[in-house]
Amino acid sequence: MISCREAMKVVGMRPEETRVVVQGSGNVGGIGALLLYREGYKIVSLSDMYGAIHNDAGLDVPAVLAWLEEHRSLSDYPDADHLPNSEQLALDCEVIIPAATENQITSKNVANIKAKLIVEGANGPTTALADKVLEERGVMVVPDILANAGGVTVSYFEWVQDRMGYFWTEEIVNSRLEMTMVKAFDEVHAKAKEHDVSLRTAAYILSIERVVNVYRLRGIFA
Repeated sequence: MISCREAMKVVGMRPEETRVVVQGSGNVGGIGALLLYREGYKIVSLSDMYGAIHNDAGLDVPAVLAWLEEHRSLSDYPDADHLPNSEQLALDCEVIIPAATENQITSKNVANIKAKLIVEGANGPTTALADKVLEERGVMVVPDILANAGGVTVSYFEWVQDRMGYFWTEEIVNSRLEMTMVKAFDEVHAKAKEHDVSLRTAAYILSIERVVNVYRLRGIFA
């Protein structure tokens, strides 16, 4: 949600005018959709392993997740159209959040993508060939190593608390997460502008630079 919000500022879109397709409905897709819903985004599609649901007027995400919790499947969910997973990513929308499995946006279906922004919740949901096509079309892709880094960031916070004997409130954790994720996005975006590259390439450049700098500071190669 944080990465999506920061990317929206760059591309000049507002939540209330944005239709979002979320592939997945688990801890990443479902919770991500709920957080975006609370921020005013129109979530038009969610999916699970059995298929996808779609309502262009917007889904009631809390109701969808409650149904999923009770029935363990979106198959018979009312108040929405049902379609196969293979058709979900081709829906009319401004944002796609692939939050299921890897290799979902490929050279075979990238031509059908209508979104202006893709925020990768899953690991490796976009293939290299598809990524190149999206870049050439001017579609911003927030890469997985940036967009879904919130989980490992909070795991680090847990480690810090255990080491130091801290007991942070949820509000403190969320505020620290917010600062970390916004700073990370800003740094990656700045690196992308500096080198005129995609956010994915910029994230790789930045991460490699940091590893190199640590080695230099430690004098391993001196």
